[in-house]
Amino acid sequence: MSEYERSRVSETPDGPVRETYREVEVRRGGAAGWWIAAVVAMVAVIGLVFLLSNQNRQDQLVAARDQGAAQARLEGAASDAQRAAMQATQSAQLATDSSARATQRAAEAAQIAANQTAQTVRQSAESAGDAGGDASTVAPQQ
Repeated sequence: MSEYERSRVSETPDGPVRETYREVEVRRGGAAGWWIAAVVAMVAVIGLVFLLSNQNRQDQLVAARDQGAAQARLEGAASDAQRAAMQATQSAQLATDSSARATQRAAEAAQIAANQTAQTVRQSAESAGDAGGDASTVAPQQ
């Protein structure tokens, strides 16, 4: 409710007359605008909450995807490391086997060389013995 006090001066044949009066303005039904504004504000707040919660879900999905990718890379690296360890073990076993075979061949070659040397020494000894026997049968020369 609004109340105003107004004054008015009028000219009459008797002279100027001053009138003072009050105006009262009564408004009714003005609450509908406030109700509409409240509903619009509530819709805006609900929309904002929805958008923010949707953004959080997207962030969670991105984080889960990144975590899955990191885990896959880690599992791949572990698999590669295990495969490399197996290959290293196999290579070490092959190197050990090869070294053992080379050692065996060297030992066999050394045994053959020793046998041949022993046989040569026996033959030389026999030849020397035969030559000594021949020398004793031959008359010394003067």
